[in-house]
Amino acid sequence: MTGDFALAEDCAQDAFVRAFSDWRKGGIPDNPGAWLTTVAKRRAIDLLRHAGAEDRALRRVAVEEYEPVEPDPDISGDFDDRLRLIFTCCHPALPMDARVALTLRTVAGLTPAQIARAFLVTEPAMEKRLVRARAKIKHAGIPYRVPPPHLMPERRDGVLAVLYLLFTEGYSATGGAVLIRVPLLREAIRLTRLLIELMPDDDEVRALLALMLLHHARTAARTDAVGDIVTLEEQDRSLWDRDAITEALTILRSPVPRAGRYGLQAHIAACHLEASDAARTNFARIVELYDALAVIDASPIVELNRAVAVAMSQGPVVGLALIDELVTSQGMDDYYLLPATRADLLRRMGRRTEAATEYEKALQLAPAEAEKRYLGRRLAETRR
Repeated sequence: MTGDFALAEDCAQDAFVRAFSDWRKGGIPDNPGAWLTTVAKRRAIDLLRHAGAEDRALRRVAVEEYEPVEPDPDISGDFDDRLRLIFTCCHPALPMDARVALTLRTVAGLTPAQIARAFLVTEPAMEKRLVRARAKIKHAGIPYRVPPPHLMPERRDGVLAVLYLLFTEGYSATGGAVLIRVPLLREAIRLTRLLIELMPDDDEVRALLALMLLHHARTAARTDAVGDIVTLEEQDRSLWDRDAITEALTILRSPVPRAGRYGLQAHIAACHLEASDAARTNFARIVELYDALAVIDASPIVELNRAVAVAMSQGPVVGLALIDELVTSQGMDDYYLLPATRADLLRRMGRRTEAATEYEKALQLAPAEAEKRYLGRRLAETRR
């Protein structure tokens, strides 16, 4: 209605504050969503009355005469507001990193600090990125809608990146007491299924769904009864969701090429889940897949994961040498999994004192309580 993220957020917040007071006295209305929208809209009009001349002339009329967006006749299906919001945030007028960051803030509710950790940048830098993205949407008049089919390809990469990062935040929360946020996992999968309805012939969209399903299939086995981490090699594989695995493998057996970013990651995940136990995992094949992934995504995180696969395939000494190269060249000083991975390989090599030092570094950097507890246990073990 407003075309302005900051104004919309302020008005929505005001509506919730008023609801907190009014609903206690008069009860919850029959249609809470409509009540909140009406109050927020009135607040927007009040604020725009005091805005600058350009806003009064243009934006107040837009609010007062706003009509809900009619479905595009070329787009089938009932696509909800969250998917429309994702496409708005992922407009090609915005830089790719801004598209992803803004969607994670607006749709997933991640804090700037959490998003900054995902991008390996500082929180102030991420704050500036978000401000610029919001301003661009406001001043460019970017519409709130699912685009028609001929415009979807230019938005696809940003939307897929957002959906996967949304899933990743559910898979391994960047902060808080709970490692796994199952509602976020399910929401990311639900939205990806909707996207498949929009783009049924897009192999990478289907590959992303397969990747999510393979990771989500292990949810019940990834933590113990008290919420502590259980590593992949120690997980009870009977707890894995076989229906999700079967669906994912069916997708991967269909004509889904492995050359794409999500297709390659999905096949890597499949290598882990198809093995009857950790010792039978085909790590040599996983290294080959990471080699291909590094060609199209030469990020330090991909290189770190590849180094782990090399360590499991060729031995910890070889893997540690690759990781040491990352330490000196990639600027991953704040990424806790780098010292955590070094610590694990040093522990396997019997270099316990060095491993303890690395576990201490990782413990200081780990964002979530479950990860801190796991690293603390490992640290205690190396000191015995």
